[in-house]
Amino acid sequence: MQPLIDHARAHGQRPERFAQLAQGQSPQVLFITCSDSRVVPALITGARPGELFELRTAGNIVPPYVPGRPTAEAATVEYAVDVLGVSEIVVCGHSHCGAVGALVRGDDLTAVPAVRDWLAQAEPPSEPPSGAPDDDPAVADAVQNHVRAQMLRLRAYPCVERALTAGQLRLHGWYYEVHTGAVQEHRADTGTFEAL
Repeated sequence: MQPLIDHARAHGQRPERFAQLAQGQSPQVLFITCSDSRVVPALITGARPGELFELRTAGNIVPPYVPGRPTAEAATVEYAVDVLGVSEIVVCGHSHCGAVGALVRGDDLTAVPAVRDWLAQAEPPSEPPSGAPDDDPAVADAVQNHVRAQMLRLRAYPCVERALTAGQLRLHGWYYEVHTGAVQEHRADTGTFEAL
């Protein structure tokens, strides 16, 4: 913890570097990804403060949109699209994903009921190979299928549907390899993930 504290103390030593951020934000991209500490959107994209609006959830799950039942995720998506006017949404899954791995393997999550109930919102992304580790190719395929599923869910959000119909928004699916740093993008024409 001490290195983090030291950095936080030094971070504010040059306030002139941050003064313009007080004027507001106008990010062009909503970046939806997993809460996993190894997935750092600004590191992956090279974004500077103010360039990405982030939504991080366990397993990068976008819950189904239910009118009259607000969620933090729905509020974040709506704010990004309707207030900030982002023109791009990236849903980024990653290798070694514990959440998707747990779904694929059918892990018993009774000891962590909040995690279990959160992950229950996602359909198992593929047939579970017995005892498959998180870096197994079957889990990689499952994560990529999961990214596609979250993109489909986003399309059901009214603000996203309106912006897509108006040609003001584009959706992207990414797959980040934790062990290599490589990023692949979903290609709608082939249905595959290929290098950016």
